Amino acid sequence: MADAKNTLDSIREWIVDHKLRAVGCLWLSGITGSIAYNWSQPNMKTSVRLIHARLHAQALTLAALAGAAVIEYYDHRTGAKQERVAKFLDLDRLPRKD
Repeated sequence: MADAKNTLDSIREWIVDHKLRAVGCLWLSGITGSIAYNWSQPNMKTSVRLIHARLHAQALTLAALAGAAVIEYYDHRTGAKQERVAKFLDLDRLPRKD
């Protein structure tokens, strides 16, 4: 069970580090899947198929952005983001004015 938690934590950390990439990939897969589904439906104009694909992709993108906001809020509440920023900046090696 601990292995599943580590996998879930690693996925969450990757999403936190690459929010825009995750949302873009979800958008691309959503529009591709929607176009593939709509193309299998007979008696539908191409313009209607594209409009439906765009609407589905927009809904997925909004859901992904909401998910990224929830993850960002969770990181802010737990203090994980502060640790990541402090590690990135490494404030101990910066020169100080005395």
